[in-house]
Amino acid sequence: MDAIRQIIADGRNPDTITEELISSYLYTRDLPDPDMVIRTAGEMRVSNFLLWQSAYSEYYATPTLWPDFGREDLRQALDSYHHRQRRFGRVTVPPTTVAQGE
Repeated sequence: MDAIRQIIADGRNPDTITEELISSYLYTRDLPDPDMVIRTAGEMRVSNFLLWQSAYSEYYATPTLWPDFGREDLRQALDSYHHRQRRFGRVTVPPTTVAQGE
């Protein structure tokens, strides 16, 4: 909300507002967007945490409580991430199988 309020205060033309412009007004503007968000304690919600920045992040949920989250838990999360196909909002469609003779 602070970013949008500042865009308005700066008098930006609504027709010029892009995702990139909004991102440039966020507190995290100098940081890369997260590739993965780890949810501990079995939570399956985003909790309003970095909503804009995590739009294309991979999510990993674990029943482990945060104070108990250790090296092995992190290794498992990274292994899970390693096996994912990142699509960044695109839909992956398997190739169409054309029957012979068509």
